[in-house]
Amino acid sequence: MSNLLNVASRALMANQTALSTTGQNIANANTVGYSRQSAVLQSVAGQYTGSGYIGKGVEVADITRSHSQFLTRQAVQSQSVAAMDSTRADRLAALEDVFPSGTSGMGAAMSDMLNAFSDVATTPNDMTARNVVLSRADEMAARFTHAQTQLDDLQRGVNSGLADSVKAINSLAGRVAALNEQIARSQGSGHAPNDLLDQRDQMVREIGAQVQVSTVASDDGSLNVFIGSQALVLGASTSKMTLQTADGGTSGLALERAMLSSPIDESMLSGGKVAGLLRFQNDDLTAARDGLGRMALTVATEVNRQNRLGVDLEGHAGNGLFRDIAIPNAAAGLANTGNAVVTAQVGDASGLAASGYEIKFGAGGAFEVKRLSDGKATQFAGPMPAVVDGLRLDIASGAAAAGDTFTLQPYAAAAGAMGVALTSPRELAAASPVEARPAATNKGSIAIGTIAATAQDANLRAPVTLTFNANGTFDVAGSGTGNPSGVAYASGQPISYNGWTLSLSGTPKAGDTVTVQATTSGYATLNAGNANAILALRDKPVFDGAPMVDGYAGLIAQVGVRSQSAQYAADVSGAIASSTETQRANQDGVNLDEEAANLLQFQQAYQASAKMIQVAQNLFDTLLQNMR
Repeated sequence: MSNLLNVASRALMANQTALSTTGQNIANANTVGYSRQSAVLQSVAGQYTGSGYIGKGVEVADITRSHSQFLTRQAVQSQSVAAMDSTRADRLAALEDVFPSGTSGMGAAMSDMLNAFSDVATTPNDMTARNVVLSRADEMAARFTHAQTQLDDLQRGVNSGLADSVKAINSLAGRVAALNEQIARSQGSGHAPNDLLDQRDQMVREIGAQVQVSTVASDDGSLNVFIGSQALVLGASTSKMTLQTADGGTSGLALERAMLSSPIDESMLSGGKVAGLLRFQNDDLTAARDGLGRMALTVATEVNRQNRLGVDLEGHAGNGLFRDIAIPNAAAGLANTGNAVVTAQVGDASGLAASGYEIKFGAGGAFEVKRLSDGKATQFAGPMPAVVDGLRLDIASGAAAAGDTFTLQPYAAAAGAMGVALTSPRELAAASPVEARPAATNKGSIAIGTIAATAQDANLRAPVTLTFNANGTFDVAGSGTGNPSGVAYASGQPISYNGWTLSLSGTPKAGDTVTVQATTSGYATLNAGNANAILALRDKPVFDGAPMVDGYAGLIAQVGVRSQSAQYAADVSGAIASSTETQRANQDGVNLDEEAANLLQFQQAYQASAKMIQVAQNLFDTLLQNMR
């Protein structure tokens, strides 16, 4: 009778525990990170009697949780990749808004500004046409500076996002370390602290959403967390993640442990919001900033150069239409031992590449210039100056030591410095400093097409005479020309000497002449040679072989391709992350239908156990009555 009571009591307690465990599952069905728990029942060892072993009931051996380490790891990794791709795609979508197409874009403003010179070329002394040029130039400059402001805002957004992620990672790492300590202490009981393990796994998942991590379990039950090859959590201790700001406002990450700071290599980060932000900042945003800055610097340099070659309405040499955009000095490396100041100036605006550069000095004045956009390196035996991608590099002062490095970002802020310098429409140098006039006695059909200065030259205004021969050639006479003879003539073909370029049309007769000379003061108000030269800049190949007016379209295309590619990657990785999380949840999560069945099963077992106790009580009462 006592054995029956003991068996019934144990069964009651065991089924009560099973009911409580089922209730715990149902209660936490919607709790993020909760893993299904199960009461593991086992039979109590029987007691030997003369009739054999008699069972002593049931007991709860353990409370286990459903957990697949493989699926959990896969879910964390796929979630990290999805967070990285989603973050980058969102930022690129915002970057696309900086470069609108159509009439609101910088390309339209650039075309409008250059096209406005056509009216000046038609009527050089028309003040309205000249004012339109200044107005269009001011509008174009305003769009460039506004775009630069938007890019700066995006950079600040990246910095803010990285700061928030660093703060979250440090907080979560501290909680993982605290849970490691609690779990290690709890392991001494011989049973797993399921709820603490769930909490720790959830913390690791949340860290993984910020930055991809790997984990290694220790024998004491603690979980070590690594970022790349560096430890974020080791047992109950943590490293502190810090945000570092580099030259140009860009950000990087480092881990601090025992007063030592170790930078985190961005290439080691293949997932998480942090990786998405860093890739956007160091790749996408940098490329857009360089592309925009190169465009601003090229347009300003080319237009200014040509306007300075012309003559304004007062007969003075022209000035720059736009403010000159200075290229900042190269940033010296922190470990440099020399004191060189490395500068850069535009040599050939049509050869500029949208990239930053790294300069590294070797022994004997030799140096290497690496283009950061594609890694192409150019070796120089030294010393400076040197020309790379249209930039003239030089050492303004000091000397470089072997091993010194410099980082040059020529276009990072160029667009923001753009602005109109001229204040009066009369300052537009529409006239060419030289004019071409056919002789009044010419007998052929030779006619002047266009003439404009193309370069500064000491003999630019020196008189030059072209004398045509019967065999379709001409002779040249004038200072600085070398006086060549028998030069082949073709209608419309450019003729260039002393920094000017002339085009003629028609067929000359033998003895016909054309004279190129300095523009006379009265003719300056009617001469539009330089306005035509500025107008011709529209078709000059200055952006990797593309005409000036097509440069903006190329920039839009680059940003658009990046955005579409990033969105596709985000869609794919998001689907993979959803699938792996579903697989994990199906195995480790709570299924309410199953729990409802278990609830009914354990309820019946509990009721039966209670009935067993009632039967034992009745037997005991019967025995007492028979003994009276």
